[in-house]
Amino acid sequence: MIGKDLVAASSRPLLLAILAEGESYGYAIIQRVRELSGEELQWTDGMLYPILHRLERQKLIASEWRTSENGRRRKYYRLLSGGKKALSEDRRQWSVVHETLNKLWEDPKPCLT
Repeated sequence: MIGKDLVAASSRPLLLAILAEGESYGYAIIQRVRELSGEELQWTDGMLYPILHRLERQKLIASEWRTSENGRRRKYYRLLSGGKKALSEDRRQWSVVHETLNKLWEDPKPCLT
């Protein structure tokens, strides 16, 4: 399992990237995260919805209630232009972190004690 701090830090870029693929609703987002992570990230409703609501307040995403073919009402979320910009910046920042860690892990220097 992935630690709480890393899950929290990665939640915004993951959600924005998933919504960049197209509109989605809560359960489908949870399933997509699980699928993408090879079951390593196990998001719950209690974790997902506060983040979705925060992103909506920040005007990065928008939501709309719809009725599916089977008559079930679902709240669909979509990425707004502010969310696209935020995703672009998140990608840049995560690339820097990723590259930095790779450098450390590929060529570790002896620890000075």
